[in-house]
This record gives sequence, C-alpha cells and structure tokens, in this order.
Amino acid sequence: MSDDALSFGRRIAKRRKELGFSLKEVADRIKKGDGKPISPQYLNDIEHDRRQPDSEHLIEQLAISLKIPLEVLYYEAGKLGDSIRNPKASEDQIVNAYKAFRRTLRAPGK
Repeated sequence: MSDDALSFGRRIAKRRKELGFSLKEVADRIKKGDGKPISPQYLNDIEHDRRQPDSEHLIEQLAISLKIPLEVLYYEAGKLGDSIRNPKASEDQIVNAYKAFRRTLRAPGK
C-alpha cells in the first residue's frame, strides 16, 4: 500500500514504527484536554481505525510527535482544521474552494 492510500490510523502506525517508538512512548506524548496522556489502548484503537481522535488538539499533537504534516492528518481525519475555517466565506467561495481541492487531488486521467 502506498503512503498516498493509507488511512489515518495506518499512517500513524506506519510512522510510529518507522521512528522506532512504542505505543506507550507515543501515547505518553499525546495529552488530552485535561493534561493527562492518552492510553496506549486508545492509540492502538486509532492505529487500527477503530476510533478517530476526538479533537483537533490530539491530531495536532500526533502530527508534531510523529513528524507528519498536519494537513495530511486533517485530510485523512476528514477535518478542515480551525486555521482553514473562515466564518465570513460565502457559499460560492466554499464551493469553489472544494472544487479546486478536488481538482488538485483527482487522479490523472479522471
């Protein structure tokens, strides 16, 4: 499977293993809103696509800890990220942005 076809969880697992980190090492780095680390089981569930991170905060920490571009993880998690949202965007701007996004990601010849 190419990196382009990885799911959110599989990308996390692949990168964690490439860096030589254990589930516990990475889980200890990722803090919930209350400041406590996530459990290794929670990270294992994410890696096996049984769960999605429940906040952008967790996605951002995973990106930093595993040196994965944040935009890639947002995309694979199906989130935009607060830095992209514009509450003043018109419907036309939103539609045009999505069309441009799809054009950019569309496979050649389709």
